[in-house]
Amino acid sequence: MEACLYESLKENKVKCNLCNHRCVIKDGKRGKCGVRENRAGVLETLVYGRVIARHIDPIEKKPLFHFMPGTPSYSLATVGCNFKCKFCQNADIAQMPSDHKGMIMGDFCKPEEIVQAAEEGNCKSIAYTYTEPTVYFEFAFDIAKLAHEKGIKNVFVTNGYMTSEALRMISPFLDAANVDLKAFTNSFYKEYCDGRIEPVKETLKLMKSLGIFLEVTTLIIPGLNDAGNELKDLALFIANSLGTDTPWHISRFHPTYKLADRPSTPVETLVKARETGIKAGLKYVYTGNVPGDSGEKTYCYNCGRILIDRWGFSTNENFLQQGRCPECGAVIDGVWID
Repeated sequence: MEACLYESLKENKVKCNLCNHRCVIKDGKRGKCGVRENRAGVLETLVYGRVIARHIDPIEKKPLFHFMPGTPSYSLATVGCNFKCKFCQNADIAQMPSDHKGMIMGDFCKPEEIVQAAEEGNCKSIAYTYTEPTVYFEFAFDIAKLAHEKGIKNVFVTNGYMTSEALRMISPFLDAANVDLKAFTNSFYKEYCDGRIEPVKETLKLMKSLGIFLEVTTLIIPGLNDAGNELKDLALFIANSLGTDTPWHISRFHPTYKLADRPSTPVETLVKARETGIKAGLKYVYTGNVPGDSGEKTYCYNCGRILIDRWGFSTNENFLQQGRCPECGAVIDGVWID
């Protein structure tokens, strides 16, 4: 790889520079992610090529609604995550090392095999998803380079906690990302994710400046991150710092993992949050995990016409004409396939 994402310290310690925890790791120990280990002063990845999940998904499942809609995306993950979200929806694989005494599982697979499988599945993109792609960065990087040679796009579904060094390294091969902006207070990030919000905000801004197509997702959890003022501030951050053309997905929470005692998000909360986003100037605001809701369709921000009719993760009909509204001619932001 072009750069080494760790540095050697005294006493055989290393400092990992892959994510913004920047863990200082003693010899024989692992970082917070549980999948990177200091072996005699050399930081080793324990998950290179160890695929725990891979499927062909609709790109809408990432969710990406403005990036090649209606196309299949070859989706994969290894175990591990650099966050400890109490509401993790894929905890069985993301939190496997931390919850099961360092356990790492997965079938060995070469980058070439992933790209070949994507080609055979007629996938237009490869999505690094389900867990956090930052923790299997080397594997994702090698796949992404090969994919680009074959004309296949690359997508990160991420918590946005990677360092600027890591992001800049992969940016020539990273076409799109959906970043979880999990809340808009540092206290939430600290208590419920074991992280900080500022690095995520910086990652979002850097992605935008690097030309990576960006969509943002916020999982709304009752009583934790659903306050009206907080959602307003979050929406204004997207509008003012990332651009009003940035799609925002507001997803419904369902009880899970360490927040199994929390109720599901009321649909009316999602509706209000969507209204908040629109009032903040965002052109494209979606409600998620509520199949059949009108908030999952794409509307023209100028005239209100339905442009993409969806049900859940399925695109029923796409009315766009060369990226424009057929009714008023407004340019609709995104990466479209005619």
